Amino acid sequence: MVISKNKSRNHPLEAYIERLKSGEALLADSPDNVLEVVGILHSYGIVLDAYSRNLIYISKEQFLLFFPFFKYLNGEVSPQKLLRHWWHDRINFEYAEYCMKAMFWHGGGGLDAYLDTPEFKQRCAAAVQAKFQGNPFIWGLDWLFPEFLPEQVRVMAYYSGLGQFWRIMSDMFMELSHRYDRGEIKSIPQVVDHILAGLVAAANTPITYEVKIRDRVYDIIPKSAGLTFLTDTAVPYVEAVFFRGTPFLGTVSYNAQAYQISPDQSRFAYGALYADPLPIGSAGIPPTLLMQDMRHYLPDYLENFYKRSLRGEDDLRVKICQTFQKSMYCVTTAAIVGLAPYPLNTKELEQQEANQVYLEGWMDRFMNSRLSDVNA
Repeated sequence: MVISKNKSRNHPLEAYIERLKSGEALLADSPDNVLEVVGILHSYGIVLDAYSRNLIYISKEQFLLFFPFFKYLNGEVSPQKLLRHWWHDRINFEYAEYCMKAMFWHGGGGLDAYLDTPEFKQRCAAAVQAKFQGNPFIWGLDWLFPEFLPEQVRVMAYYSGLGQFWRIMSDMFMELSHRYDRGEIKSIPQVVDHILAGLVAAANTPITYEVKIRDRVYDIIPKSAGLTFLTDTAVPYVEAVFFRGTPFLGTVSYNAQAYQISPDQSRFAYGALYADPLPIGSAGIPPTLLMQDMRHYLPDYLENFYKRSLRGEDDLRVKICQTFQKSMYCVTTAAIVGLAPYPLNTKELEQQEANQVYLEGWMDRFMNSRLSDVNA
């Protein structure tokens, strides 16, 4: 495809396209931005470690339990832990499930495609048969609603898939923090390069899922399915959580006659790159749970940075949200660079034109985002 020079220079966000071509990031480079991004990803890495462990625990140990009352306790049930859980003195694993459900609902990628294959249905049927052997009530339910149990297994597969994705991202962010502490990370482009290198290194890591029922292990997603970290979990995650998301209860009407929610999922713009930090700071909004979790693990240098601001810690969650958005634009930059059809600094005219079309497609999606706000 060939585009005219006039068209290539008319995009409202052309400045960001040129920034990417020159090796910079969507987020402007400054010492404060580096401090904020690395600091928040340090906290996020700790939270993702907890999210990942819980999601994988649920997928393996709470497999097809219809009333998993203790699923957030990771198998460590005690009166003290229950009290802390009810008092919300804990990690808010509900946010991890919110992200999982967003991925499951929006679909996309090889994981979504595999869960509709005959192979999955066959493996699912074997696991279900073993799980509910001799349970006439469940078999009656299955006879009445034949898609109910397979759908529950699909959800369990997404628990596991997202848990495995976050396991890799957590390690990547913690290594970034260690490199910053050692003085190796000093600019936003270096942050992006670190994330990109991590994505590339883990790109072909297999995504698998197995459950143990009684004394036998059942492969729900075998290695032979060919699912991998980058194309089958990372890319769908960016699409579902960074861009689309889901409408937040209490902020828009779900009444179809109100027309406040588009019937077209591809037009959703409720993701992390669009979210206004003010409503995100409200009770009951899912990302508030993430901000609440991250506030417990802020490194000292980031906490001191927030304290020096106008309101100090009075609007801490809003500050965390703003910083988190900055960090997600760095992750998005790494994804854009990594998925580009050609190197963005190519000198070949045809490759430059293809890259221009590719980058304009991304910029079209950023038109109503907070890209300009995070750079203000």
